[in-house]
Order: sequence, then structure tokens, then C-alpha cells
Amino acid sequence: MRIEVTIAKTTVLPAGAIDALTDELSRRILNQFPDREGQVSVRYAAANNLSVLGAPKEDKDRISEILQETWESADDWFVTD
Repeated sequence: MRIEVTIAKTTVLPAGAIDALTDELSRRILNQFPDREGQVSVRYAAANNLSVLGAPKEDKDRISEILQETWESADDWFVTD
């Protein structure tokens, strides 16, 4: 399973946010899908988008929910120095 998240270039994020989001999202997805190996990539692009390759529709929907939960809880897991 391959998961690609793109964030619009116009979105201003603090330094280190892309790497932190990649790590946290990877951790949460592994907790929900321990039997499926997955690769998560997060990068800037022209628009916000989520692509899930190699997974059934139900898994794609759950991954979308996990992404939303992760994004909304950034204050809990993203720490800036």
C-alpha cells in the first residue's frame, strides 16, 4: 500500500512539519493496518490531495479519516523547538 499526501504550496507550515507529519501518519496507519506494509510520503504540490494505491475502498476511507485526525491533533504531536 502506498499513501501520498500533497499539501498546497500556499499552505504555510513551520519548519520540520512535513517530516513530523510523515512520521506521525506512518505510525498511526501502521497501528490500524499492522498486517499491511505501507509507504507514506508527504510533500508540497499545487493542491491538497490524498492518494492511496493498492488498498480497497474501505481502507482508503479509513486512511482519509486517520489523516484528518492526525492533522487536527497536530498540537498534541508536533513540537517545535
